[in-house]
Amino acid sequence: MKISLYTLTSSLHDKNAVDAVSIDFIESVERALGFKMDFAGDDFSTYGKSDLDLIFVRTGGSEGHYKKVYDKLDGDVLLLTSGKSNSLAASLEILSFLNQEGRKGEVLHGGVEYIARRIEILAKVSKARRQLCGQKLGIIGEPSDWLISSRADKDAVKRKLGLELVDIPINELIEEASKDQDINVSNKHQEIISGLRKDAPEIIKQYVEGAIKIYGGMKSIVDKYELSGLTVRCFDLLSTLGNTGCLALALLNAEGIPAGCEGDIPALLSMAIGNALTGQCGFQSNPSQIDPVLGQILLAHCTVPLNMVCKWSYNTHFESGIGVAVHGELPEGDATVFKVSGDLSRAFCEEASLMENRYGDNLCRTQILLQFASPSVCSGYFLTNPIGNHHIVFTGKQKELFSAFTKSMAVAK
Repeated sequence: MKISLYTLTSSLHDKNAVDAVSIDFIESVERALGFKMDFAGDDFSTYGKSDLDLIFVRTGGSEGHYKKVYDKLDGDVLLLTSGKSNSLAASLEILSFLNQEGRKGEVLHGGVEYIARRIEILAKVSKARRQLCGQKLGIIGEPSDWLISSRADKDAVKRKLGLELVDIPINELIEEASKDQDINVSNKHQEIISGLRKDAPEIIKQYVEGAIKIYGGMKSIVDKYELSGLTVRCFDLLSTLGNTGCLALALLNAEGIPAGCEGDIPALLSMAIGNALTGQCGFQSNPSQIDPVLGQILLAHCTVPLNMVCKWSYNTHFESGIGVAVHGELPEGDATVFKVSGDLSRAFCEEASLMENRYGDNLCRTQILLQFASPSVCSGYFLTNPIGNHHIVFTGKQKELFSAFTKSMAVAK
């Protein structure tokens, strides 16, 4: 991760004294970070080319120096200050000026550990935004008919994230999945597929080869359109191919390609953002049961990234009783639930504890019970103002990271 450090210093202050204070402060921050930043000094010519750019306001009286360069610096402005030599006062004046000009920024000030943590978070956000910009996400078929709120504003997605949403007819997948294929899979997935072919439960043996061909068809479309992720109107596969995409999606997600169900575009956007931030693809799931008093939610779906689970087994798809669905068990412990709206104007993010994996007969095959710290998450969001149906689950405590990303997205031009 490359972080560049630019400086603003007033000539009114004693240079030797400022240098001594600055060096001690920056070295303490670097120790907390665990790596050194690239020192660019007062030469802003390379600004915007690193994972993160910081402007170290070293002294008071440097506001005028910033005003001379600010219109050449794109994006949010991050002002690092030690609090010495009136540097905090100058940083607040600069930030106020930026806000008056319709620009956004943040002053990084406080204890060294706090500053280092904030730099790490902002660097991950900046890196994720760069990763997403220019990517293409495939929409294979229209969103399922029942997803009446799960469309997307392509212009807003392009403007705020630089992502392109590509419409692909579902017939292309059907045709690809009907062909004889040479499927390009990793060694690990070859083992998975070989094991499935050999030891598939009796109830799904007749569907295995078709499910693998659907995976091959999706891979072909990914390659053809140079996609970084996709969502599929998967229920159309039931009537046309007599099979489901559950296995294909589980494998694609395990390969690091965000792949969602039912043509749900906001869910795919949430998965793509989460993947860029954390390296996980996330579990797209249905809220199936909610206890607003206890603050618990049961989430379920017939697929889950195979690299996200402790173990897995196979069954048929819940609603149709055909195909190859995945029952996965996720590790108990910290989890984060995330969702953005199709125009990226809203976002939901809350941490929870994964309490239990279940396997009831009357729900989709992968089932997890989450406990939120506050019951009001259930009553105040899910039962009164949700962002659609599907929500994406990531492992670990990620709220601070996701919140920083959605804040940057909200102010993106």
